[in-house]
Amino acid sequence: MFQLVLLSQQQQIDLANLTLTAELMGLPKEVPVKVEQSCLVGGKQAGSRIICLTVGKTKVRVVPTRGMAILDAVRDEVRFGWDSPVKEVVHPSFINQEASGGLGWLDGFNEMLVRCGYQWAGHPGQDGDEFLTLHGRIQNTPADDVILEVEQEPPYRVTLRGRVDEKRFKFTNFELHTELSLTPEEAFIEIKDTLINKGSYGREYQAIYHNNFAQPILQEGARLYVPVAELSPFNDYAAKGLEDWANMPAPTPDFDEMVFNVRPLSDDMGMSHALLHNASGDKGIEVSYQTDSLPVLTIWKNTDTLEQGYVVGIEPGTSFAYNRVHQRPLGLVPTIGAGESKQFVVRFGLFTESSQVNDSKQRIASLQAKVQALVLTKPIVQLD
Repeated sequence: MFQLVLLSQQQQIDLANLTLTAELMGLPKEVPVKVEQSCLVGGKQAGSRIICLTVGKTKVRVVPTRGMAILDAVRDEVRFGWDSPVKEVVHPSFINQEASGGLGWLDGFNEMLVRCGYQWAGHPGQDGDEFLTLHGRIQNTPADDVILEVEQEPPYRVTLRGRVDEKRFKFTNFELHTELSLTPEEAFIEIKDTLINKGSYGREYQAIYHNNFAQPILQEGARLYVPVAELSPFNDYAAKGLEDWANMPAPTPDFDEMVFNVRPLSDDMGMSHALLHNASGDKGIEVSYQTDSLPVLTIWKNTDTLEQGYVVGIEPGTSFAYNRVHQRPLGLVPTIGAGESKQFVVRFGLFTESSQVNDSKQRIASLQAKVQALVLTKPIVQLD
C-alpha cells in the first residue's frame, strides 16, 4: 500500500502543491492514476486547496478546506456537478453563516457533494433557545489528517481520507472521518463517512448529503427515478408541482425551488438508489445510499435560469430539510451515544452509456414493483 500524508497539524506536514504520477506511487507506469494538489490564490478562494484524483476515465476534485466536499467529477468527458453563481472555491474564513437570517452558508455553495450537519442540518430558524443557521457547520470546516492511499495490486483502488472536527465547549465533541475511493475500471465513487461522538454524553445529530447535478444530465426531458414508499411535498408551493415532480423542465425564469420528501424503499443489502438521466437516456447519475443510517431522501428541484443556478439535488439524510425543531415529531433527529460511531455510505454511479442507465432503471423498478407508493398531497409539516 502506498500511503502519503498530504496535510496533518499533529505531524506538521503540509505538502501544498504537488503532482504524483503512477510511477511515483509505486504503480506500473501504464496504470492510469494521477494525483494533484493545488493551493488556490486570489479573491475569496485564497487559502483553499483542491485535490484532483485522476483514476482511469474518472477525474474527481475534492476540497479538503470545505469539509472534504466533492467539487465535481468528470468521466468520459461528461461532467457531474453544477454551475452555481458562486464561481470561487470559497475559503470558510470568508463565510458568515449567520448573515441574512442564517443563510450565509449559501455564499460558498457550489459543490457536487456538500455535507450538511452534523450537530444540525436543514433550514435556518429557532430551536428553543438556539438559533440554527442553514445546514450546519461541517461544510465550512477545513479538514485535517488528509491522507492518500493507493493499492499496489489490481484493482489499484485509490482512497482519500480526511478528518473534520465539529467541536464546541459545552455542546458537541464530534469527529467525522471521511473516506472517498474509486478504481480505474469502475464508474463509481464510494463515500464512507464515520461520525464519532468523542464526548461523555449522548448528543442529537443530523446529516444530509446534499448532492447536486445539472447539465449535461439535467435538461428539458430529463427524468428522475426513485423507489418510493411515501412521497410528500415540502410545502404548499411544492404541492403545486407534485404531479410532475420527477420530470425536469428546461431552465425556467422565476421557478422557485420545489422540494419533495421521500421515504425510500431499499434492497436486500439495505441500499436505496436514485437515478437522474438526460432526455436521451444515455447519460445519468445514480446516487445509492445505506438506508439504516440515511433513512430519508430530499429532492431539491431548482430549475431556475442557468444564471441563477439550474440544478437538482438528490439528498439522502437522517432528516428532511426542515428546521430541526420540526423533525423531532417525525422521529428524524437521532442521538449518538458517548463514544459511539455512526457510518454513512453513499455511492455515485457516473453513467455515460445507455446500458448503465437502463440497468439502474431496472433496479429501481424492481424495488418499486413490490410496493405501491403512497403519495401525500399535503406537506407533513405545516410551516408558518
